[in-house]
Amino acid sequence: MAKRLYILSGCNGAGKTTASFTILPEILQCREFVNADEIAKGLSPFAPESVAIEAGRLMLERIDILLKEGTDFSIETTLATRSYANLVYRAQHLGYEVILLYFWLSSPVVAKHRVAQRVSLGGHNIPNNIIERRYYLGLRNLFHIFMPIVDEWMLIDNSNLKAEIIAHAYLGQEMEIRNLETYNKILEYDRRKQI
Repeated sequence: MAKRLYILSGCNGAGKTTASFTILPEILQCREFVNADEIAKGLSPFAPESVAIEAGRLMLERIDILLKEGTDFSIETTLATRSYANLVYRAQHLGYEVILLYFWLSSPVVAKHRVAQRVSLGGHNIPNNIIERRYYLGLRNLFHIFMPIVDEWMLIDNSNLKAEIIAHAYLGQEMEIRNLETYNKILEYDRRKQI
């Protein structure tokens, strides 16, 4: 069986971490979840933002160890930067199958609301301007960088109580679109931000 790297992605507030605690161990049988936010909470539970750089360094060290061991693992990202593209190529070179799950929310407004809810429950805050910037950059990078290089991807609408698969594809194969209306709406967001 192939080694697997799962990339759980989506804008801030999309439910990546929440989904990871169910999807990874119960559905994908993946027991390694490397997440800088969770590492930071472990280092400094009352001020995780104060150890963000150290947490990021520890996350990268853990990824290196897992790749060398050939262990299945998962990471979490907004895809707002291109930095994980190199990890995708590196993992594939080492024989990993890279599977990306993108949790989409219907608008940056919904993302901001979700983050505000998280903060009200004691979670970490992210400024609204950063949420909005990451929302659009993540979509752009999803379509233009990550979809073309990962072995499999799935686009999931996580705006409502029940998640819905919008589209799915394997590398080099035709995409299966399950909700054309929502898929076209997402493409429109991407096009609008490129103009």
